[in-house]
Amino acid sequence: MSNNDDIESELKPTTTPGYKPGGSKSPEELARLDAEDESLARWKASLGIVPGASGPASGPKVSVLTLELDSPTLPAGKKISLDINNSQELTETKKNPIIIKEGVEYNVRITFKVNHSIISVARQLLTDCQGVRYIQLVKRAGIKVDKLEQMLGSYGPHPKGEAYLKNFDPEESPSGMLARSGSYTVLSRVVDDDGEVYANWEWHFKLAKEWD
Repeated sequence: MSNNDDIESELKPTTTPGYKPGGSKSPEELARLDAEDESLARWKASLGIVPGASGPASGPKVSVLTLELDSPTLPAGKKISLDINNSQELTETKKNPIIIKEGVEYNVRITFKVNHSIISVARQLLTDCQGVRYIQLVKRAGIKVDKLEQMLGSYGPHPKGEAYLKNFDPEESPSGMLARSGSYTVLSRVVDDDGEVYANWEWHFKLAKEWD
């Protein structure tokens, strides 16, 4: 198996036993689905899915905008953010990796928009909405050192067209001279249960004694 095949295998979403992918429905169809179920209707309404609330579905269901790193130890006013649709900005991190302070708690977060339909972790409530997850594979000198896979949650299109912010579970950065030597390559992907990829990008970081 080639290295690319290994990477693709690592970036595939975890499957749910017994789940069979099915076609997605339009927002109007989702709004009317199981209308007699009051609890489900309230849940869909909380996500902005009600009859007549959305126009025809078009384009990608999810648009990913930025990747950010956050930590309670960041200096006041410092923000680490990448526009994932800016290939030049992403490529620049290979030459000048993002600096992460060693031995501190930090977390990755992304901003994204739901353009139509519903994304959800509650497939048992509504089988026609798909779960969307973030997968992050961290490598150093070609060797996997970490992997994160987490669901984005349950969202519908924002009523004002605004982006959502999703914080992923906090991690602790490694420490020590060996951890600080060399840089790390991160392969990030946002993908749904049916394997449709909404965003795929690469970025790089280094560990240091202090935030840059």
